[in-house]
Amino acid sequence: MELPFAKSDRSTLGLEWELALVDRQTGDLRSVAERILEAVRREIPELSGDDEHPYVKQELLLNTIELVTDVAQTVDQGVQQLRESAQTVMKHAEPLDVDLYCQGSHPFAPPTKQPVTDKERYNELIERTQWWGRQMVIYGVHVHVGLDDVKYAMPAVNALCNYNAHFQALTASSPFWSGEDTGYASNRALMFQQLPTAGISFQFDEWSGYEKAVSDLEHTGVIRDVTEVRWDVRAVPRLGTVELRVCDGLATLEEIGAIAALTQCIVHDTVQHLDNGGSVTSMPPWYVKENKWRAARYGMDAIIILNENGDEELVSDHLAKELDRLEPVAKELGCTAELRYVETMMKQAGYQRQRKVAETHDGDLRQVVLDSAARTRTSING
Repeated sequence: MELPFAKSDRSTLGLEWELALVDRQTGDLRSVAERILEAVRREIPELSGDDEHPYVKQELLLNTIELVTDVAQTVDQGVQQLRESAQTVMKHAEPLDVDLYCQGSHPFAPPTKQPVTDKERYNELIERTQWWGRQMVIYGVHVHVGLDDVKYAMPAVNALCNYNAHFQALTASSPFWSGEDTGYASNRALMFQQLPTAGISFQFDEWSGYEKAVSDLEHTGVIRDVTEVRWDVRAVPRLGTVELRVCDGLATLEEIGAIAALTQCIVHDTVQHLDNGGSVTSMPPWYVKENKWRAARYGMDAIIILNENGDEELVSDHLAKELDRLEPVAKELGCTAELRYVETMMKQAGYQRQRKVAETHDGDLRQVVLDSAARTRTSING
């Protein structure tokens, strides 16, 4: 099987933000996505029939919507596009007494009681995956980075896999599940990877290896097409991008900008390194897997494996060095401020803030949701 890889402008961006709809008083999930989606569709008269809004999308559960951007030249441009779409959604959510919420999971809503969007591909997913599929009350942020040649696709995937733990630890925001503290910084990481095409990325040296894997997955009925490959890092042939999908949900646009900048800088630096005759050294897959577990369990306190020799370092210490190393790249791309916001995130990750809020309110997890939703509202309003 051949997978044609679209040509994108180098290091352009696309951002995706999954948002839950929550009650402004109780913090519980509200399954009103269809009402909001129809309202935002009416704002574009030229849409007809079943046409989707270009930037506000349907998701698996009726309590969730997804915001996506056009191709953005800079991090700031992408973030501003998300802000505009979010403001539109908020305008229609507020009369329903609904707020927008994004963390890796909802801390107390019972997962199996959340209504699923009545669409063939969602119904098929639930039918196939059963109990695990009904646990997917999870939210994430995805970052696409454009590549102008397919030869960069697998090296870019492999490079980002080396940073899985950094992104997982930085964004970890799902310590609670069905009202319980799981002891993990990111329970989302462990839940999502139970689906047959999600989780740790398989790595290939050449594009042909990826083509063969997709062909085999289709042939054996694991997937219907390449879009159903939902690995933590994946190449997206139709868009000509590499996509980072490992991140837990993020409450603010400032945090999204920081993660987008770090992703963009790593990919851009990798491509430049290849152009200068360098190569990407992938860690053994068992190290990548172990790193993800450590980051999901311990968050910013994780001691991660750095290389194929098994050298280790506290993730926050290594990340601080990487921010310094990537500063010239950020300057070239115009995202210096956004990259440096990673330092702010390192001081208190989402899981740490949630536990602090819960402790302050005697374990009341409603306050965890309301606190995060308030942060999202403030960030969207600028």
